[in-house]
Amino acid sequence: MGFSNLSWNKAFEDLVQRFCPDGGCAAHRGEMIPRPDATAWACLALKEKENHAVIQRAQDFLITRQDEDGRVYLFEDTPTVWWPSSLAILAWNGSDAHEQARQKTCWFLLRNSGRHSPKRPDAPTAHDTSLRGWSWVEGTHSWVEPTSLATLALNLCGFSQHVRVSEALRMLMDRQLPEGGWNYGNTAVYGTVLDPLPQSTAVALVALAGKENRQDLARSIKYLSEQVPDLHTPLSLAWAILALHAWQHRPRQADRWLLDCLEGQKRLGSYDTESLSLLCLAASGSLEWLYGDQGS
Repeated sequence: MGFSNLSWNKAFEDLVQRFCPDGGCAAHRGEMIPRPDATAWACLALKEKENHAVIQRAQDFLITRQDEDGRVYLFEDTPTVWWPSSLAILAWNGSDAHEQARQKTCWFLLRNSGRHSPKRPDAPTAHDTSLRGWSWVEGTHSWVEPTSLATLALNLCGFSQHVRVSEALRMLMDRQLPEGGWNYGNTAVYGTVLDPLPQSTAVALVALAGKENRQDLARSIKYLSEQVPDLHTPLSLAWAILALHAWQHRPRQADRWLLDCLEGQKRLGSYDTESLSLLCLAASGSLEWLYGDQGS
């Protein structure tokens, strides 16, 4: 899809206007507090428009949020909240000037994981707690979305065969629900099977694309395909389109659905930066930001 539509051009202009003087991007329109997650998402979206000056400043800003050990933290006073590290890796991809920073953060992820423990037969949860993925906050359990994002980042940087990435893929497959789909990361609690969530399902499917057999994920792809016509929130819809695209199942109505969602800002007010960026990425019809040239 091209971006000739005036609404999409305005969306990109909106993203540019959210950048602060230090090169970071705010999470919402009108704010002046930069966040690394918002900066990374906006950087990825603006690559579709080849806005090189803004992108380079955004990439430079992310280095200011990188600790000596490689983590990229959310705020300076929250060093244990380092889930934006995966997003920074994605944003730095392709930039020779930021290659050292990118590799440093990759090795940080490979050295760290979510909290894990041996699986107990009497545990209230059914999933395998011994499998390591990544968490939202240091010292907590591994969950689907941060594990998926870290896996994507490490795959893009050439670590697809690393033992940590292989284990993370096994973790994601272990968390897949019996009838398809994923939620935040549990399958059953006290014998009750939990319901899937479209966004969690979509993020996991994106991470697993090209890594697992379609047959093993058929129920999850079917679940998401059935859900996507009824998705109207930007994050769920954008991730669902990206996931179905990654599995060569992009709906014919995807462009219209995405544009309708974008124009929902006229009624609902401006979307946050992550949501707006992901809508732009889903509308681009390209997966290069996730998989390199092979994903286009």
